[in-house]
Amino acid sequence: MNLETRLQPVRPPLEGYYSRVMAYLCVALVFATIAHERGLTPLIGGVVLYALLYPHVLRLLTRWRQKRGRSNLNLILLALDALHTGVFITLTNFSMVPSMIFLLLISFTSMVIGGPLYLFVALLLGLTGTVISAAILAPVPNLITSPLLTLCTLAGGGLFTVVMASFIYRQGRRLEHAQHLVSAEQEKAEQLANSLSKYLSPQVWQSIFSGNQRVTLETRRKKLTVFFSDIRGFTELAEEMEAEALTDLLNNYLNEMSRIALEYGSTIDKFIGDSVMVFFGDPVSRGAKQDAEAAVSMAIAMRKHMKVLRQQWRSQGITRPLEIRMGLSTGYCTVGNFGADMRMDYTIIGREVNLASRLESAAEAGEILISHETWSLTKDLVMCRDKGQLNVKGFSRPMQIYQVVGLRRDLGAAPTFVEHELPGFSMYLDTNGIRNYDQEEIVRALELAARKLRDKVIM
Repeated sequence: MNLETRLQPVRPPLEGYYSRVMAYLCVALVFATIAHERGLTPLIGGVVLYALLYPHVLRLLTRWRQKRGRSNLNLILLALDALHTGVFITLTNFSMVPSMIFLLLISFTSMVIGGPLYLFVALLLGLTGTVISAAILAPVPNLITSPLLTLCTLAGGGLFTVVMASFIYRQGRRLEHAQHLVSAEQEKAEQLANSLSKYLSPQVWQSIFSGNQRVTLETRRKKLTVFFSDIRGFTELAEEMEAEALTDLLNNYLNEMSRIALEYGSTIDKFIGDSVMVFFGDPVSRGAKQDAEAAVSMAIAMRKHMKVLRQQWRSQGITRPLEIRMGLSTGYCTVGNFGADMRMDYTIIGREVNLASRLESAAEAGEILISHETWSLTKDLVMCRDKGQLNVKGFSRPMQIYQVVGLRRDLGAAPTFVEHELPGFSMYLDTNGIRNYDQEEIVRALELAARKLRDKVIM
């Protein structure tokens, strides 16, 4: 059952019907008391009978119109009630207490339905009804109200107030229940959205929810920088490790690489085993040059973070030196939703996608290869080594490629890290990542390791 069905009442609300019944019951009680005190006349008896039957006749008429698809009569009925109020005041000979109660009843009803404007219109129509009926009936004003009539009038008005208060209380509880249902559905929808968002890159997800991206089979041409990476030696490692341990290692690696990719503003396309494919320039772009610089900076950050991951994996008993290799290319691609109406994938296709994939396959362990277009956009930021031309499968002519050495700003300063690996020895030291209060402890650990190494008898 959906939320709309759950919020709809089983039958139409009867508060309007019951409030009118109680109001006209109060009128009938007032005129029955007048008949008791002054004697029953055809006019007074007719008013009592009219007041008792009028709400039920209106209900039948309203239900008949609803079945025929007609608009409701709420505003018209309120106008009639206001005119009736004026007539009833005249028929009481302007008796003070009944007149005040009748005015209070119509005021309360009009305020509930439409606020101050409706109140003003209702009072104006009530005055109109009073003037017209007074002109026709020419009553003798009698402002003094007998004790019995006062008591019955107040009792009728009090009963109307109590009944309406109970209806308002029930309506408030119903509204509170509806708010709880809406809140629960919103929370459920938010949880579902959060779960589904993990299947899309955050930029794509946000563009869909903001309305900037339509979920239709459509594509466009844009200049993008495409990135591919995988782990060198992962296939051999998969043959040695248990599936559970391998899964934990892979998820840890992909989680860290994804964090870095999103930090630099990339759109994550897909994971294929240990391979990662991301691109820059859609759905959010800072310009082709800035996108290419962000992509290469991301690749350098990933290569550097692999040193940290290798230390973690080595502490878990994984001694095989795992290295990341990466390939990047910049150019025009077709990006958008591909697939079928029932199942589509937000991805990219084109020559640059194939080139980035081939560069990643051709890269050595720890190497970042980029195309000439990417190099031309990033050469002011990145130091590269010319690798010459490479025959790339699927391309008719050799492609000029470059090897990324590092960011120029980092290469110009003293290195902040020291890394060295030999059988039985592994060290990775990043001085930027060391906290001040840990420095002395690290120095002591290094001195202890040096003493043990000096005391070791080499066989």
